[in-house]
Amino acid sequence: METVVTGKGTEVKFGPDLPTVIIAERINPTGRKSLAEELKQGKFDIVREDAIKQTEAGAHIIDINVGAAGVDEVEILPRAVKMVMEVTNQPLCLDSANPKALKSALEVYPYKALINSVNGEERSLEEILPMVKESGSAVICLTMDEGGIPDNVEKRFEIAEKIIKRAESIG
Repeated sequence: METVVTGKGTEVKFGPDLPTVIIAERINPTGRKSLAEELKQGKFDIVREDAIKQTEAGAHIIDINVGAAGVDEVEILPRAVKMVMEVTNQPLCLDSANPKALKSALEVYPYKALINSVNGEERSLEEILPMVKESGSAVICLTMDEGGIPDNVEKRFEIAEKIIKRAESIG
């Protein structure tokens, strides 16, 4: 099985027997006060700089996360996506726990995105998987649920199977 995500004139494939794909995750305000402050103000200088540097460093996919206290993700994530598309042709990974922010970002991204992420929580399955189907995006699946991250591999496989079955039922 092979998964493909796209950017402007760019295609990245990943799966078994394919080379490792590098997903750049620098555009994330967690632990970066300067980026969080800039995003609160609706500014994107650091986002732009990070996207350029990560592309130049060889990243295959650029992850964009704008989740921070005081940041309106529904407004800011699509603006960040537009900014990053101005400086790189690499496919984008839209990274948010807010389904409305993901939807607004997908509306401005005309290519096949990677969504980060869906998990085994019922709310996540109900809100994210239909969006994945509708947009034709790929999705990262996290093996956690309402109980958190399981301590054992059996429970993680159980959650993975739950996500896969739900995705298959949606189509």
